[in-house]
This record gives sequence, C-alpha cells and structure tokens, in this order.
Amino acid sequence: MALDQSFVGRSYPPSAPYEVGREKIREFAEAVGDANPAYVDPEAAEALGHPDVIAPPTFVFSITYKAAAVVVEDPQLGLDYSRVVHGDQKFAYRRPVRAGDRLTVTSTIDAVKSMAGNDILDIRGEVHDEAGEHVVTAWTKLVARAAEEA
Repeated sequence: MALDQSFVGRSYPPSAPYEVGREKIREFAEAVGDANPAYVDPEAAEALGHPDVIAPPTFVFSITYKAAAVVVEDPQLGLDYSRVVHGDQKFAYRRPVRAGDRLTVTSTIDAVKSMAGNDILDIRGEVHDEAGEHVVTAWTKLVARAAEEA
C-alpha cells in the first residue's frame, strides 16, 4: 500500500539533545578510515580555527538517522521498515560539528513517492546546537521495496 502523500511537510518534535564527545568523533573517524588530525587532536583543530576537534562530515548521519525514527515509527504513516533500504544521503553544513556540541534534530517529511511499487520517503533533518544555531541539514532517502507477489 502506498504511503500517504498528505504526510509531505509534516514535521516532528525535536529530538533529545545529543552531546558530541571527542571519543565518539575519534571512534567514527577511525571506523571510516579518515586520519585527518582535526578529528583527534585539539591543537590541530585549533590551528584550523576550531575551538575543539571537529567531526567528519558523515558523523552527523548517526544523529539524524536516529532522530528520523520518529518518522519511520509513526504508525499513521504506515511504513513497513522491514522492507526499507537506505537510498541516498546528503548534507549541507553551516559549520562543522564539534566536540561539546549539544545537538537536536527536527525531522520533516520532504517527499513521498511511489515508483514501480516501491515507496520512496525523503526525510530532512535540521540540526541545531544548544544556542539554536543551525549547524547542518541532512537529507535521507529511504526506499521501502515493494512486497513480492506470492
């Protein structure tokens, strides 16, 4: 069954704050194989003009994807998550994510489409710091594969 088009534009309440830690940034940078010293060395980050270590660009996905659960789990939307694959991801930064940031995410459904029996859901996550400054926007595309015919 196709997802309801009337959900386009629906925003959900902001997520609980997520405190970005140096160790989480280090672990993420190590996991993705990025040896940029600004991700692990406060002095290297400061030399680039940052108050503390910064996170790799894709780090914020772990925060925005978790926050998008409020959309995915909305029973009124009717998304069958067991059939979902991650279709695409993109980010637009105002500034890097830094150790010490306390970030919240507001998720909004940007688009709902059906194509070849598949449901395609575009979710926009607006990420703000504790002072209300816009840090980054993340767009996530989820594809719910069509059910197989018996």
